[in-house]
Amino acid sequence: MASGGVYIGGGIAPKIAPKIADGAFVRAFVAKGRMQPLLEAMPVHVILNPKTALLGSARYAAVRAGLL
Repeated sequence: MASGGVYIGGGIAPKIAPKIADGAFVRAFVAKGRMQPLLEAMPVHVILNPKTALLGSARYAAVRAGLL
């Protein structure tokens, strides 16, 4: 369960940014019947940094190498 929230990144984020800004995405996201209370409590985040995957890979490699 994504209790820390849902993160939207990659090429989809810029394409749906207007729907996120006007609330349409979140309304559609939480409108899932009996799952609605759970989804309402789940934060939705948009990743705008295009280098996020590279930064995550670099951190993972540094941890595996014992540098962090």
